[in-house]
Amino acid sequence: MNLEAIFSNLGIFSLTSGQSIMMLVGLVILYLAISKKFEPLLLLPIGFGAILTNIPEIGLALSPIEKLIYFSNPKELSGALSLIVMGEGESLSSLLKTASHSQLWLLNEYAAELGYKAGILNTFYSIAIGSGVAPLVIFMGVGAMTDFGPMLANPKTLILGAAAQFGIFATVIGALILKSLE
Repeated sequence: MNLEAIFSNLGIFSLTSGQSIMMLVGLVILYLAISKKFEPLLLLPIGFGAILTNIPEIGLALSPIEKLIYFSNPKELSGALSLIVMGEGESLSSLLKTASHSQLWLLNEYAAELGYKAGILNTFYSIAIGSGVAPLVIFMGVGAMTDFGPMLANPKTLILGAAAQFGIFATVIGALILKSLE
């Protein structure tokens, strides 16, 4: 084995300046969460996500079609291009930003058939965040960890909390009514 070939294939050599900046931001966020104890419940996952997403050559946050574009096998790309109608001069990567849900699904299924798998962060995003489950679980967890001592010491704050909840429900009901009137 050629030692130079091994080193030239390391991911560190394909690290872009944007990725390195975001990894530094992730490290700063982790430092603030761990050392300074500044909102660790929020900053720890954000810091780890920033670092994991920007590791070069792994594609933890890429969908199957994005991995196919990244590895750019001409034969496989031409197969993907034959599945959809594109505008003149439009590239596949620019189409992904404006594609419909059915077009994205078709392209991802094609890429998955070729052996490209979604990264773990992409899977987590589509299951937890894309479905809307993660925000609900996060808010339930934050609510369960809420310290009720100040409210019990000053019961008048209960009225403020109830008013805030009423405002949320009134807004949702109002939005639903307005949507039904369209």
